[in-house]
Amino acid sequence: MPDSALSDSCIATPEALAALLSRIPSGPGVRCAIDTEADSLHSYKEKLCLIQLACGGEKVIIDPLSIPDLSPLVQWLTEVEIWMHGADFDMTLMKRTFGVVPERIFDTQNAARLCGEKQFGLAHLVESGFGVTLSKQSQRADWGKRPLSDKMIEYALNDVHYILELADRFVAKLRSLGREEWFLETCRDARETVLERPAANPDEQWRISGCGKLRPCGLNYLRALWQWRDGEAERLDRPSFKVTGNVDLLAWAEALENGGTADLHGRFPPPFHRRFHKAVRDARETPQTEWPQRPARLRYERNPEAEKQFEILKENRDRLGRELDIDPSLIGSRASLEAICFQPERVGELFLNWQRQLLGI
Repeated sequence: MPDSALSDSCIATPEALAALLSRIPSGPGVRCAIDTEADSLHSYKEKLCLIQLACGGEKVIIDPLSIPDLSPLVQWLTEVEIWMHGADFDMTLMKRTFGVVPERIFDTQNAARLCGEKQFGLAHLVESGFGVTLSKQSQRADWGKRPLSDKMIEYALNDVHYILELADRFVAKLRSLGREEWFLETCRDARETVLERPAANPDEQWRISGCGKLRPCGLNYLRALWQWRDGEAERLDRPSFKVTGNVDLLAWAEALENGGTADLHGRFPPPFHRRFHKAVRDARETPQTEWPQRPARLRYERNPEAEKQFEILKENRDRLGRELDIDPSLIGSRASLEAICFQPERVGELFLNWQRQLLGI
């Protein structure tokens, strides 16, 4: 696409957005492809930076950083059929930004997996389906920066260019396999999951993966170190992992728990070191009564009958996965299978209708 055409595809004013929405079709039965870009790799507080849209022969990127009121677009999206690839992040971003997740959202990634695709990333599906290799050059770009380069614009537009064609191919295959209803129910459930997902608890965000091995003393240090890192990230307006990684936080907390020391990397300037060591001192002086506790782990009482039932269910699930040529975890995760063997009343909560029918539960 010529550079001038790339520039023309950017919608960056309320007037341009109004003109776009007047040109493209709207209402039930209209399909569009949507993708989003955020600046989570470059900013302390992630924000929506781009919305890519393909509909009615148009392929554009809409700039939320330049258009203060996107409610006309949000209203349009609630009236049409939206196709995305790997929609969980995009739906989460919509919920956080607009307070709305449109009802008719369909995910080509779910469709691909239910068709038996083992590699279901967009780039792989485009290459295998259309013989086109998508550039990954702008994958980690700072989407909050302006102006956007032509390479960034082209990368963003390519993310929606093939989605509707992929949707047509996979829906046709799902129908031939008798799995279209599985797909529709899976997409409805994915949207409900995003809507029901609670906001992160700011008092518990420091409980990172791997902290379960720490005793309360170590958890106390980890909390203090996490809060130190979060403060530095906010001060720099950078993602926290660019200050230091979770592996470092866990190593420091474990060393302090065992009576050792924690030393910050030499690359940090003196003010960082002062605040780091103050956080450690404050944690050391925190009364034991204020130390965080390990969360209670869900443990099932020994039940040989339930354990036997789990093995039978898992074997049945794996057999079905082989016969249907799909990932067995799509039929039911190991954790969900185990849960219903000990808590049968949770079947409706943990399994969709098509999964229950397949498993005979």
